[in-house]
Amino acid sequence: MMLNLKSTLLGLLGASAVLGSALPPGSSNEVKSALVERANPSPGCGKNPFGSGVRNINVNGKNRQFIVRVPNNYDRNRHYKLIFAFHWVGGTMNDISSGGSDRELWSYYGLQRQAGESAILVAPQGLNNGWGNSNGEDVNFVDAMIKDIESNLCVDQRQRFSLGFSYGGAMTYAVACARAKDFRAVAVLGGGQLSGCSGGNDPVAYLGIHGLTDGTLNIGGGKSMRDRFVRNNGCQNTNAPDPGRGSGRHVTTVFQGCRPGFPVTWISFDGGHGPAPVDGGGDSGARSYVPGEIWSFFTQAQLQS
Repeated sequence: MMLNLKSTLLGLLGASAVLGSALPPGSSNEVKSALVERANPSPGCGKNPFGSGVRNINVNGKNRQFIVRVPNNYDRNRHYKLIFAFHWVGGTMNDISSGGSDRELWSYYGLQRQAGESAILVAPQGLNNGWGNSNGEDVNFVDAMIKDIESNLCVDQRQRFSLGFSYGGAMTYAVACARAKDFRAVAVLGGGQLSGCSGGNDPVAYLGIHGLTDGTLNIGGGKSMRDRFVRNNGCQNTNAPDPGRGSGRHVTTVFQGCRPGFPVTWISFDGGHGPAPVDGGGDSGARSYVPGEIWSFFTQAQLQS
């Protein structure tokens, strides 16, 4: 499903319905009012929207592109989640939006299926199909995308998320470091510190997923990236065991003692450099547990306000 990334990356290294069902009768209107009060609506709320497709913007004199998927039956007065999904080295925004051979089951790393029309999904295109983030230009690209999207579409500005695999994971980590105050949570899949970490002192909800035998971006590097946000988020040092080699399974660790609203979860799996591991072995966007884990992390109760 994925391109062989090892040699390239080694070179780089060298260089509301659910809430209603749980509430007592007669409380739905009060809950809706409370949710509206907690939301931070973007300037695009109430406006006629643009449709799904490729967007072009100029960022510091360079033309940048990204694909936006607007939910079917879009409601211009509903405050949607905004999710950025960054491609791997050599990948493209089309790979992210199409889902490759697994199609809609793996579109936006499987979050199109998980979100069920509740989120605006974004697939940015990296320069030279990567995320070098020279002088912060890719973080500036993120800023520009947010401005363009939120000026035209209705977004809850407290519900921005980022995820990516490999170089896309590195870019998501750069976003976590530089724009923690602007994003609710991130998910870094098999990432490394390739796109920089400007700032890096603010808390943000952090999910890391990494292969135990990853020979491209070593799991030790992934753990160091995770531990930055263990510290930033005020979590306790928690034992995070790895699965046994040859076990074909994954182990999830939820760090304890984190500040409310800033959880850290770590998943290590018995496998290598891939975004969609399957227990028992292999890599399949259609069958992986990863999309469900990311969506559960992004939608947990403490991240909804």
